[in-house]
Amino acid sequence: MGLVATEESSKDKPARSGRRARRRMTGTERREQLLDIGRTLFAERGFEGTSVEEIAAKAGVSKPVVYEHFGGKEGLYAVVVDREMSRLLQMVTQSLTAGHPRELLEQAAFALLDYIEQHTDGFHILVRDSPVTQSTGTFASLIGDIATRVEDILGREFKSRGYDPKLAPIYAQALVGMVALTGQWWLNVRKPKKPEVAAHLVNLAWHGLQGLEHHPRLIGHRRA
Repeated sequence: MGLVATEESSKDKPARSGRRARRRMTGTERREQLLDIGRTLFAERGFEGTSVEEIAAKAGVSKPVVYEHFGGKEGLYAVVVDREMSRLLQMVTQSLTAGHPRELLEQAAFALLDYIEQHTDGFHILVRDSPVTQSTGTFASLIGDIATRVEDILGREFKSRGYDPKLAPIYAQALVGMVALTGQWWLNVRKPKKPEVAAHLVNLAWHGLQGLEHHPRLIGHRRA
C-alpha cells in the first residue's frame, strides 16, 4: 500500500507542477496580448470583419475582459491604429538625417518601404477603410501627418531657390502620396527590389523638383 501511495503521489506531481507553472497574466500583459491579437485580426479581416467574440476567444478570455481594457472593439482598434501611426511617423522622422535634399528624399522613401516590409500587418490596417466613428487614423490622415513633416524641409528649399514657400504643402502632399501609394502597390507585387523602387521614386521626385517652373501654367484650353 505504501508503494502504491508513493507511485500515485509521484504521478500527481507533474499535474500539480503544471498547474503552478500557469500564472495569471498581469493587466499590462493581458492588454498587450489583446492588442497583438486585435492587430493580426484587423489586418486580415478589417474592422467590420473582426468581432469581440473572436478576439476574446483567441485570447482565452471572456468578452467582458476586452470591454474592461478597451471599452469595445472601437477602442481596441483606435489604440492599434494610433500605435502604428506613431511607429511609422517615428521611422520617417528619425530617417531624415541628411543635409542634401535628394538624400532626404531617399531616406523618406526607404523609411516608408521599410515600414511596409517590416510591419506589414500594421500597414494593412492603416490603408484599410476606418470605421465611420473613427475620425483619425485613415490613410489620408496618415499621409497628411507625414507630409506636414516634409513640408518644413521643402519650404526651406523653396525659399533658398527663389520659389514661394507657401506652395510647399502642395508638393509635400504630392510627394508623400506618390511614395505611399507606390508602397501600397509594391506590398502586393514585391517587384522590383526595395532599393530599385526607392531609386525610381526619388528619380521622379528629384528631377521633377529640379525642373519646377516659378510660375507653372496650363497648356490646354481649360483655365478654371
